[in-house]
Amino acid sequence: MTARHQCLVIGYGNPLRHDDGAGVKVAQTIEALNLPGVKVITRHQLVPELAVPISESKAVIFVDADPTAIAGPELRPIEASASAFGQIMAHAANPNSLLALARELFGRHPEAWSLAIPVEDFSFGVGLSERSNEGLSAAVRLFREFVAGSRHS
Repeated sequence: MTARHQCLVIGYGNPLRHDDGAGVKVAQTIEALNLPGVKVITRHQLVPELAVPISESKAVIFVDADPTAIAGPELRPIEASASAFGQIMAHAANPNSLLALARELFGRHPEAWSLAIPVEDFSFGVGLSERSNEGLSAAVRLFREFVAGSRHS
């Protein structure tokens, strides 16, 4: 099976919890760039159904708010879990288990990265903190550099 998309971007989080929506906002900003070969999906949470577009992609980047991204946005390589079904059956999908699910159901999974966005406010409300807004701009630049400099574009 050949990849349908060069790069799949999955932004996830809850936009009604301030900075938790940073992954969705970054993904929407990337989508607005209309980059060739880039497909964007946004969700409140990761779900097993995402294994289908993941399996159809050459590369996937999961974008999420991450309090451990202290120095700014970080692009981190990630690997598939040994097995998907324990996590998926527990209703706790994460990028690693979705990669494993794509491998187990469709015989392949793409190279994958996590794009971690710095955050500070997970309280109820809309809009990003100043820290996450700065992280958004830097994350989009980082993504563009990745696409421009990689074999996935």
